[in-house]
Amino acid sequence: MTSAEIRTRFLEFYKKQGHTILPSASIVPENDPTTLFTGSGMQPLVPYLLGQKHPEGKKLVNVQKAFRSADIEEVGDNRHTTFFEMLGNWSLGSYFKEEQLPWVFEFLTKEIDLNPEKLFVSVFIGDENIGLPKDTDSAELWQKLFKKKGIEAKIVEIGSQENGYFKGMQDGRIFYYDAKKNWWSRSGAPEDMPAGEPGGPDSEIFYEFDYIPHDQKFGPYCHPNCDCGRFMEIGNSVFMEYKKEADGSFKKLPQQNVDFGGGLERVAAASLDAADMFKIDTLKGIIVELERLSGKSYDELATKPAFQVVADHLRAATFLIGDGVTPSNTERGYFVRRLLRRAIRYWDTLEIKDAGLWALVDTVLEFYKEDYPETYSKKEIIKKEIATEEEKFRRTLKEGLKQLEKRITYLRSLVPEAHTVMLQGEDVFNLLQTYGFPLELTLEIAEEKGITIDVEGFKREMEKHQDLSRVGSEKKFKGGLGDTSEMSIKYHTTTHLLNAALKQVLGNHVSQRGSNITPERLRFDFSHPEKLTDEQKKQVEDLINDWIKQDLSMTSAEMPKIEAEKIAVHSFLEKYGDTVKVYSVGTEGNYISREFCGGPHVERTGVLGTFKIQKEEAISTGIRRIKAVLE
Repeated sequence: MTSAEIRTRFLEFYKKQGHTILPSASIVPENDPTTLFTGSGMQPLVPYLLGQKHPEGKKLVNVQKAFRSADIEEVGDNRHTTFFEMLGNWSLGSYFKEEQLPWVFEFLTKEIDLNPEKLFVSVFIGDENIGLPKDTDSAELWQKLFKKKGIEAKIVEIGSQENGYFKGMQDGRIFYYDAKKNWWSRSGAPEDMPAGEPGGPDSEIFYEFDYIPHDQKFGPYCHPNCDCGRFMEIGNSVFMEYKKEADGSFKKLPQQNVDFGGGLERVAAASLDAADMFKIDTLKGIIVELERLSGKSYDELATKPAFQVVADHLRAATFLIGDGVTPSNTERGYFVRRLLRRAIRYWDTLEIKDAGLWALVDTVLEFYKEDYPETYSKKEIIKKEIATEEEKFRRTLKEGLKQLEKRITYLRSLVPEAHTVMLQGEDVFNLLQTYGFPLELTLEIAEEKGITIDVEGFKREMEKHQDLSRVGSEKKFKGGLGDTSEMSIKYHTTTHLLNAALKQVLGNHVSQRGSNITPERLRFDFSHPEKLTDEQKKQVEDLINDWIKQDLSMTSAEMPKIEAEKIAVHSFLEKYGDTVKVYSVGTEGNYISREFCGGPHVERTGVLGTFKIQKEEAISTGIRRIKAVLE
């Protein structure tokens, strides 16, 4: 079954069950400073899971494109990808376990025609110490569902993942695991959740590739949560029904939510009974083209990781650039650059001489042109960005090689009689940091030159860098719109005024290309071909401060998208549902600003303070950035 068929069948199946189909949100979260990328299907729906009313109702379904930067280094095996699509359905207080589990089982076994004999499930074992009960309801529901298929589903208590390696399968089909495996919240396990955070038990579904032998390096026995590759998680139903209290106890939420997420690529792999996810159509198409260009075979063990890295990273970079993220040394752009440079490095190991990485963009997007036409329409822009980055990286590699040669020569001069010379971890890390010189390339050259590398020292330098980056990121994004603090809400409203003022001063070609809000400042990205003059910046400030002094009202209304598009500003990078919320500043007949937006906002502009631009700069060709504060 193709990926496109699975997408369509999933959406149509849940539409028949009364769900409204939502479009995929952008990979770049709008007005969510707590994260750089949309990493799951539920991420754009968090406000509604917390109780905010969704304009499309209580039963929703979509297929969400997502990106997880943490998996970049994991790519190069049969199951990790950075870009993926998440099948998702939600109940916002409408239905619960009794409907959800039969529906997802029916979808997998009837619509996708998976063999139920190859399906195994896990449920939450409970935690008596903090008053969280064992999820016997889900276990009993699963037993009934399997029995209808003629399968006697034995229940086995495992506990922790580590226990599983010693307890094994025990002829089980339903497995109880602890909160590290079968509890979901944005903060992780129950003990890690702050007061006020919602969460709940979940039930995961695994597909067994029974021809994959268990690898005992992970533990003596296999079990569904084993990492050996025999089992693959293909879906997870979260039953979000609790909120953590200040005293550490858990209280039931006013409404019981269902949040299902199923990896499209993983479901596609299961439908093919292929333990290697790179055998599915959207990735195999890229692999086949790489085989043609390189003259090498994907199934050769030595070259397989290179095929996987190039296929995954190019696909991810294509969608990120399509959503407006261009290669750079900071924030989101850093990850696009890292993806492309890692792909180029592996591209070179395939010894492809007659084409550049950009040449495969057409192949990537051919599988998505019907479902993501907005990305397909930008393919020439995407190819140009990738070609430019490849040219820059090759120049950088040339300079890095010079610096590496210099360092090796210098080290040899210090100990001319020594048989071996060691390149220190700090040197190797500096080559990576300054010249984008990958560790694997340094190792390759070192072997040719007969020198050794302090790999452990390099890892320590990398860990220090990651720790610093993480701390910086936490400081930067702490307390953004995710916590709806008073100042964050004020800055959110101010971005609407800024967008309107820029259009008045610079022209209607201006469109928002991103924003980031903290309680300390706002950051606003917009399209404009040249630097703002001092006079233009002052005009923007004066306009906004005048609107603030007028104490204009801010109101919202839900309306059909087709009507809203006639009167309100919206992002062409975003896809919207049939009903949208429009926030308006001013009064009817004299609106200063009207925009598609989910909120929240202040009620009147008079509470905002004095607007001041701190910095205006270019972040890529044709895109400018303003950083501003309210004093």
